[in-house]
Amino acid sequence: MRYAVIGFALGVWAAQQYSALPAAQFLLCGALVWTLIAAVGLRCSARLSARSKWVLVGVLACSAGVLWAGGRAYWRLADALPMQWEGRDLVVTGVIAELPQTLGDGVRFVFEVESAAAPLPRRVLLSWYADRRSQEPPPTVRAGERWQLMLRLKRPHGLSNPHGFDYEAWLLGRNLRATGYVRHSAVNRRLADAVGQPMRYVHRLRESVRERFAKVLGERPYTGILTALAIGDQRAITPEQWEVFRRTGVNHLVAISGLHVSLIALCAGGLVGWLWRRVPRLMLYLPLPRARLLAALLAAMAYALLAGMGIPVQRALLMLAVAVAAMLSGRDLAASRVLALALLAVLVVDPWAVLSAGFWLSFAAVGVIMLTLAGRLQTLVGWRAVLRLQLAIALALAPALLVFFQGFSLVSPLANAWAIPLVSFVMTPLALLAVLVPLEAPLYLAHGAAELMMAVLGRLAAQDLAMWHQAAPPAVGVAAACAGVLWLLLPRGTPAPAAGVLAVAPLLMWTPSRPPEGAFVATVLDVGQGQAVHVQTARHDLLIDAGPAFGPLSDAGQRVVLPYLRAAGVSRLDRLVLTHGDADHAGGARAIVEGIPVSAVMSNQIILPAAAGIVRPCRAKDAWEWDGVHFRVLHPPAEDAGLRGDNDRACVLRIAAAGAAMLVASDIERGAERVLLTHWAGELASEVLVAPHHGSRSSSTPALVQAVRPREVLYSVGYLNPFGHPHPQVWARWAAAGARNWRTDSQGALRVTVGAPGVAVEAERERRPRYWHGR
Repeated sequence: MRYAVIGFALGVWAAQQYSALPAAQFLLCGALVWTLIAAVGLRCSARLSARSKWVLVGVLACSAGVLWAGGRAYWRLADALPMQWEGRDLVVTGVIAELPQTLGDGVRFVFEVESAAAPLPRRVLLSWYADRRSQEPPPTVRAGERWQLMLRLKRPHGLSNPHGFDYEAWLLGRNLRATGYVRHSAVNRRLADAVGQPMRYVHRLRESVRERFAKVLGERPYTGILTALAIGDQRAITPEQWEVFRRTGVNHLVAISGLHVSLIALCAGGLVGWLWRRVPRLMLYLPLPRARLLAALLAAMAYALLAGMGIPVQRALLMLAVAVAAMLSGRDLAASRVLALALLAVLVVDPWAVLSAGFWLSFAAVGVIMLTLAGRLQTLVGWRAVLRLQLAIALALAPALLVFFQGFSLVSPLANAWAIPLVSFVMTPLALLAVLVPLEAPLYLAHGAAELMMAVLGRLAAQDLAMWHQAAPPAVGVAAACAGVLWLLLPRGTPAPAAGVLAVAPLLMWTPSRPPEGAFVATVLDVGQGQAVHVQTARHDLLIDAGPAFGPLSDAGQRVVLPYLRAAGVSRLDRLVLTHGDADHAGGARAIVEGIPVSAVMSNQIILPAAAGIVRPCRAKDAWEWDGVHFRVLHPPAEDAGLRGDNDRACVLRIAAAGAAMLVASDIERGAERVLLTHWAGELASEVLVAPHHGSRSSSTPALVQAVRPREVLYSVGYLNPFGHPHPQVWARWAAAGARNWRTDSQGALRVTVGAPGVAVEAERERRPRYWHGR
């Protein structure tokens, strides 16, 4: 059975690697063929050898996984927003389906569509911002309310960068088939305060709990942590607190998952056991073992509902339900069989679970605990035993953490040994007690425990060696490391433990290749409507701009650039060039200088306290050479030259190597182009151009086109951006000059290689296509 489940899981995973889904007819034919082969195999099983049976079961299980995941994907993608309705005003009636999330200047919520004038997906993710003119905030919205709203929607779309977060996959897994925002209009109105569906009443309860916690605890710093433990809403946890959790490896403690659900089940089972022993008559109606199991399951279900039944909670509940069902059946199932059944149940319900890091980390952690404690449960006594278990889990999860996050916490075993008891036996029970009874004391006590926990975690996170950062490893190295970790976790007496160490060591020492001497690689990152360009030579790294600010608490530097740099193995920037002060180019600058060592900053308009002492102006004729690659600033000139506005004073940089060049023109417009042509007309020719001002109509004059004559023109633009960048006339102008046009919104990050073989451009969405992209 375990072998078949593994085969099914591999099939589900393989289906999620499709660049395009097979036709529905192919899936139907595949299902018919599968049924025929399974029927014949079952009929002839007595004549097959043991090896043939294993092969048949593996093939059937794997193909079943492919067909199941493919069929579910086909069905879900059919619920799509027609392209002709993108960006158009629509009056829609529907219900707020989940807890609304407060933003810096508005609110975000899931909206279940009930009626509209166009064929819309059933569930959409909406933002409702303050009115830009009057600054009037949006009205208070609550889960379960029915509203009539004027919406402007778009199909699911996210940024696409190497090793970056796949927002479109995240939306698909949560069945959110369009995103958009509420337009300010007189038609917007609340139609009903509550709609009679059970889950919506649960969300109203969760909302009241959140409001009560906020009211009782006021401005205390860890209210968000207690709210997350009680109802699964993590939105009030600050970025600084998330950074402490990341550096100490305790993120899982504030994301309701198997640990929390199992804890509640254990407490409920223990409580029922105590009650049954005090009232023996109850055993006549329901034997104690069954009562404890049923109480554990019911309590876990209640907690899962209170936590919102998010995807991780559903996984944890399914795992527990499978275990309880196995024990209630009276069958003596091995723990590994229970884990396999739970895996099967999760993938049947949610075949997109394999796309999330949480899926792999949670099942791996449970598997490691089972392997570590196999036959040794009685030895798990004392802090040394607990610490050994935490070390085993940290070791086992390290390869996966390097794949998903390009790093892991070195202090995680200590941090978890400290935090898990506080979260499990103090903070979570007290937070839930505060939900059940109208007392304030449990909340104050829980917050005191949170303060104690965070004081120690903060000290651990502040250590320079708290985190191990490393470039994203290759698949072969990860597979070898996983085998090595498994070998090391086997019981004492296993021969040649050094073989496990040898299998793991290459993963930790691996570094990605860099361009050879006299060549460079430039990556125009997909940061939406903005710009961030990473240039790498044999031994140096340059970042040109840091991308836009997405909101008061989020920017491209933190969300896109830093994760990309870590995945690329960049531990220090030799230079950061901020071409000008517009938020779409410099919005992520602060996160960059605070998140990675920077040796020097070139900027004319940006003041960064964290970079004090290393900032110098960006002026024409500044030049330097790294590893046979020549860098020269062409603009702005030292004199005023009559330039108007920040855009025309932006830095323009030319990078040359191996007889080819790349020109990064920032946001210059016609006036600056004239100045550039006056001083550098004979030196502008470049094979690659990052288009001026994102391809706006106010730039890319015919004179500049004639002077640069590029083969490749790259536009860093946002999807359906309100400026219409790149302008069709500009696109056509460069194309008429013989250039090939590229754009980040539809093709993702653009990787440019300049060296002895010539110039090559590669798009991330074409390098790693998935069937849900653009769907």
